[in-house]
Amino acid sequence: MEVRTEITANVWQVRVEVGEQVEVGTELVVLESMKMEIPVESPVAGTVSELRVQPDQQIHEGDVVAVIDEA
Repeated sequence: MEVRTEITANVWQVRVEVGEQVEVGTELVVLESMKMEIPVESPVAGTVSELRVQPDQQIHEGDVVAVIDEA
């Protein structure tokens, strides 16, 4: 499953690594927009198979931040 961002922002933190097991609601990345921190959470349980962002990267609405293989 591709996890997409809902806003244009800067990536502040990447909280998971490829191969990590995640549950529904696990914070994958934290975005920063207008001095606000916005978490992007996993919508499914599974294994992180790809991370497509890194800290300080500018991303846009609809960009894929991570790919999760569902459990």
